[in-house]
Amino acid sequence: QVQLVESGGGLVQAGGSLRLSCAASGTIFSVDSFDWYRRPPGKQRELVAGISSGGSTNYADSVKGRFTISRDSAKNTVYLQMNSLKPEDTADYYCSADLPTVDGVINYWGQGTQVLVSS
Repeated sequence: QVQLVESGGGLVQAGGSLRLSCAASGTIFSVDSFDWYRRPPGKQRELVAGISSGGSTNYADSVKGRFTISRDSAKNTVYLQMNSLKPEDTADYYCSADLPTVDGVINYWGQGTQVLVSS
């Protein structure tokens, strides 16, 4: 049984910072890639950032230069440092991970953490 647990969300003023964490636990050999998604109120889910097992990263244009994704492979944990937050960053943020198994790669999701950015 694998679980992803996000933490670090909350209420912050525009211009402020938050750091999200997502820890994978359970029977894990390794994590291929981690991704952060978000779902703003009334909108569709969107990819925010991703990081591969080798450390390659990618970002949505809307967060480039403000957000930084990183990982601690020894802890099976991914982080999202969010700086210069804007009201439009308000959303539920979800962590996703691709884990290799004997049955192939399986994708897991966390339960989400809420980020509210006030103007």
